[in-house]
Amino acid sequence: MTEQNLVDYKVEEAVAVLTLNDPPANTYSYEMMQQLDARILEARMDERVQVIVITGSGEKFFCAGANIQMLSNVTPEFKYYFCLHANETLSRLEQTPKLVIAAINGHCVGGGLEVAMAADLRVARRGAGKMGLPEVSLGVLPGTGGTQRLARLVGKSRAIELMATGQLFDFEVGRDLGLINVLYAADTAESFMDQVRTYAKQFTTPDKAARAVGLIKRAVQTGAEIPFESALALERELQQQLFQTEDAKEGLDAYVGKRKAKFKGK
Repeated sequence: MTEQNLVDYKVEEAVAVLTLNDPPANTYSYEMMQQLDARILEARMDERVQVIVITGSGEKFFCAGANIQMLSNVTPEFKYYFCLHANETLSRLEQTPKLVIAAINGHCVGGGLEVAMAADLRVARRGAGKMGLPEVSLGVLPGTGGTQRLARLVGKSRAIELMATGQLFDFEVGRDLGLINVLYAADTAESFMDQVRTYAKQFTTPDKAARAVGLIKRAVQTGAEIPFESALALERELQQQLFQTEDAKEGLDAYVGKRKAKFKGK
């Protein structure tokens, strides 16, 4: 049997778009998470790729989280290892030294929001859906990093309130909470993704030093989770890596020469 393609991968002008593809709600199974894991590694190793975008297929859902029907039919042991692998996959996304943008094209709830929170930036289509972590209504908690990432993004007290009530809210509220960076008005999914690609390309060469962007991401994502002095040491080490790049030389030369830098990602 031919394996179903559950995560599409496409590269255009240094931007890799990973599309969760299991309509109608793009819920994830173990098979989808395995493919997402593989696509994340592919984008990490792909020298063409400077920015990663993750989105959902269709116009109604980014992702509605884990496939509940699947979870209701498996053993507790399988559920544990399923959640463990999903956590490892999202940590890999979070730790990849390339900027990751979640393009939220529709409803983004439960595990779908957990996926989006593992991205560095989140942009959404205005009025396209709801977001939230309603797992409490199933008698469980957000188990793919949701309790930890939400608290780090919105604060402990607000995070507890949102998860304990299980409330869903509009993307505008998500922006006010700090979950959404940018809201775009778009008539279609295609026009939304056009805006997302334009947004993503601002972080690529020749206008931006893509390696510097990626290591800024690494400094923040890792540094925020370790002691401050260790984080400063990490920052110095990443800076030293950048000092040795062609782009750092180009940036300094362009500044001295009073011209616009043209970066190569090297």
